Amino acid sequence: MLKTPETRKKNTFSFCSAWQYDKSLAPQPTTPHYGNDMTLQARTFFVLWCMVIAGNVPAADATLNFSARHLPPEQGNFEYKTTAESWPAAKTALIICDVWDSHHSLNAVRRETELVPRIEQLANTLRKQGVLVIHAPSDCIPQYAEHPARQTAKHAPKAADLPAAIHQWCNSIKSEDPKLYPIDQADGGEDDDRAELAEWHKLLESAGRNPKRPWKYQHPGITIKDTDAISDSGVEIWNLLAARGIGQVLICGVHTNMCVLGRPFGLRQLSQHGKKVVLVRDLTDTMYNPASRPFVSHYSGTSLIISHIERYVCGTVESTAFLNEPAIRFANDRRKLLMMIGEDEYKTWETLPEFARTTLEPLGYQVTIIHADKKNPHDFPGLVEQLPKHDALLISVRRRTPSRAALTAIKTHLAAGKALVGIRTASHAFAVREVKKFTETAELSIWQDFDPAVLGGSYTGHHGVGPLTTVRVNDEQAKHAILRGIDVTKLEGRGSLYKVAPLMKSTTPLLFGTIPGKPEEPLAWTNTVGEKNARVFYASLGHVGDFEQPAFGQLLVGGLTWATDRPVWMGRMADYVPKDQAIKTSK
Repeated sequence: MLKTPETRKKNTFSFCSAWQYDKSLAPQPTTPHYGNDMTLQARTFFVLWCMVIAGNVPAADATLNFSARHLPPEQGNFEYKTTAESWPAAKTALIICDVWDSHHSLNAVRRETELVPRIEQLANTLRKQGVLVIHAPSDCIPQYAEHPARQTAKHAPKAADLPAAIHQWCNSIKSEDPKLYPIDQADGGEDDDRAELAEWHKLLESAGRNPKRPWKYQHPGITIKDTDAISDSGVEIWNLLAARGIGQVLICGVHTNMCVLGRPFGLRQLSQHGKKVVLVRDLTDTMYNPASRPFVSHYSGTSLIISHIERYVCGTVESTAFLNEPAIRFANDRRKLLMMIGEDEYKTWETLPEFARTTLEPLGYQVTIIHADKKNPHDFPGLVEQLPKHDALLISVRRRTPSRAALTAIKTHLAAGKALVGIRTASHAFAVREVKKFTETAELSIWQDFDPAVLGGSYTGHHGVGPLTTVRVNDEQAKHAILRGIDVTKLEGRGSLYKVAPLMKSTTPLLFGTIPGKPEEPLAWTNTVGEKNARVFYASLGHVGDFEQPAFGQLLVGGLTWATDRPVWMGRMADYVPKDQAIKTSK
């Protein structure tokens, strides 16, 4: 939350203490003049005087009060801790890292476009409180050579405490263990469709841009004020911070796992050299390809990097702490999951919440769990109201007859093209053994053909308890996205093998299971449902012993990732082609 003086009068009369002009920061006599022979010094004073008249001069005692989030250094511990921060605005900087006007990855451009309005809003808000806004569009600085904000950074005096290696990229710091780095970004991190990417590169070429490095400016949606600073130099930025006595830095921009962390002015360098630095975690994005380790969604890859930062580098905060608005959530980030649990056989009322806590939440999933009511096991309180707010539904239910409204909510969810994942008893979730003896009411309803119609199976029972199920991959689907990174030789079915054959023609079998002396059965498969082709993943695994195997957890994550990975991008590709900018100064 921002704590600022309430009166314009106080803002006005704090001008001198907040903005005392330091002659050491003035440009040398050779600095170009700007319009009407006005020097940079005179121009700066003029801008500030206009701010006084408008009542927009930041007060000397404006303070940024917020909570920074951290993780303990022990790997696997996701018990978040927060520290209460109170930063003097005049001693704080906001660095906007590499928010370029274009990129070789079209998907990166699309996501950046979603971030830009909020970054602009944050910069405007913090600037008014007295925070120094530093624009750091690496490789683009020559375009701004004569901008007053560029001169401010360029002519900052050399700091007495200038770190020796502050001019270098930083790949890791002492607190990090490279072996525990959470994602593989060796392929450059492009998560684009290959055909679409080729078309994008042709458009960039036609616009006179190098498809491999098409950036020339900062994104035009972010305003650069004369009173800001422009630099991509670790030396210049350090000097500027030192000259103004700035010890606290917020960083936003892209890409988290590369530039935001590694640039000479990035999180690692500032953190290891004593600056109090915090990442604005909802205003960043990674270069991560889900086809690489650990084979999770792009957005989960970002969450893993953020957790790595919180554990080993610095704290994080959401922009909502300064703007009083909900945190940014990318349009194609579909990690709001509702778990519907109602069975008495396999203890998924224990295993699924634990799976959510230890596996899904660290991947950035927002999980809501609705259990069957203890007094009325057919009732799932809150399902009707909550399901429309979620992107995916995971069902672990056995022979329950929910209300008609609850089943309608699930049908509506699928009709909207949203994801559904079922495990184990979901094959007979809403079916009764004797339909003729069942009387349907508004409060008690059945969905007898849920298995064939939605999951795509034909459950008729299970083999006897005892023999472990041997698992094999369907050779035709060995490279399916759900199976990436899974060592099936380390997966076995520890519950009885379900009889589910034959599968519907619309399905794609991924895994098969066998026990001695019995026919092979499909064990995991995908399906699509309805006019909008809602994605469905089902696995007949789900025994307590199955959850003890990491490979089963990987399978569930893979199923969820696949089922929710249906990007819908706004606008035409041509809309994202960059244009040259006329660099303007603010008046």
